Amino acid sequence: MALTMLDKQPVKTETTAWPPEITAEFEREKQNPNGCVGQRLLSENERVRIWEIRLRPGQRFGFHRHVLDYFWSVLTDGKARAYVSDGSMVEHTYKAGETRHESHAKGHYKVHDLANIGDTDLNFITVEFLDSANKPLPVPDNVRVK
Repeated sequence: MALTMLDKQPVKTETTAWPPEITAEFEREKQNPNGCVGQRLLSENERVRIWEIRLRPGQRFGFHRHVLDYFWSVLTDGKARAYVSDGSMVEHTYKAGETRHESHAKGHYKVHDLANIGDTDLNFITVEFLDSANKPLPVPDNVRVK
C-alpha cells in the first residue's frame, strides 16, 4: 500500500484482491465496453460530451471506460473509492473545485468504478473531447437529458 499526495489531497492506493462481485462486473465490462462516463449526458455536440455523476453516501457508479481525452471537476467535498483496470483500488478525498485532466493515446483506455464512501453527496461534471485519438464509444439514448 502506498500513501501519496496528488493535488494536495491524500490518496490511498493499494493492489489487493477485489471483492468477487466487483471482479465479476469488471469482467462483464470487458465483454461489453461501457462508454457512459457519467450517469446523465447533459449536453453533446460535435466537439464535446458533458456528463454528470451524483452519488449519495454509500451509492456506487459502476464500471465505465474512458477512451477520450477529458477532464472532470468535483462540485462538492467528499470521499470516494475506485477499482481501476490496472488492478488497484484507490481512495481519494475530494475538495470542491478539484479538477483533473486525462488524455488517452490511440488504443489506450481506463476502466474504473466510483463509490461514495463519505458522508456527504458527491457530484462531478466530466467533459469528454470527441476529437481525441480514439473513436468515441456509443452511448444509449436513455442517458441523454432530453
